[in-house]
Amino acid sequence: MSRQGDARRERLSRARLYLVTDARSAQGDLDTFLDSVLTAGVDIVQLREKEAEAGDLLRWCPTFRAAADRHGALFIVNDRPDVAVAAGADGVHVGQNDLPPAMARAAVGDDLILGLSTHSAAEYDASPSEADYLCVGPVHATPTKPGRPATGLGIVRHASACERDGAETRPWFAIGGIDTETILEVVEAGATRVAVVRAITESPIPASSVSDLIEALQGRPVS
Repeated sequence: MSRQGDARRERLSRARLYLVTDARSAQGDLDTFLDSVLTAGVDIVQLREKEAEAGDLLRWCPTFRAAADRHGALFIVNDRPDVAVAAGADGVHVGQNDLPPAMARAAVGDDLILGLSTHSAAEYDASPSEADYLCVGPVHATPTKPGRPATGLGIVRHASACERDGAETRPWFAIGGIDTETILEVVEAGATRVAVVRAITESPIPASSVSDLIEALQGRPVS
């Protein structure tokens, strides 16, 4: 692993707030939006456009890459290891039904970060070593994951217990319907990191929402 890979994982270990967003084509404000939320404290930004083709993703990626560089953040691509490599992203995130983590790791090499979604305690416990971080949820039902039932807080408590007992040392992020009204219960269940979508992307004042989410997390140190 190179120094760049080490630096990425060190930044990952310090990350608390992870934003998943589309390319904001409807709003037409991608560059200013990213600058606003990254300035406010988002640590990781993921480009998620489930229906987009590679060419479209590659058109949007430079804006994400440049914004992340300006603010010392990590840039992750959803689902597409090939696009992550071609775009010079910091990593790729895959789900349970996407390319298996071992294959995704082979595709991106050792220097890129690999994230994996988990939806139950069993999936969390069985997560392969190729993944550098895990997402757990969706804690609440969310339209960004249609058809995926809510897990509730049980998986958050499970991940927290595994971390506390030393059974799992990788960073993990609670995800799914987390916003400024629901984050406190997630933190009380043991989460020190969260990944959000609509809490920021649909906020009338995204930077303010970022600040509120970070404030809610500040009561618990990053493990």
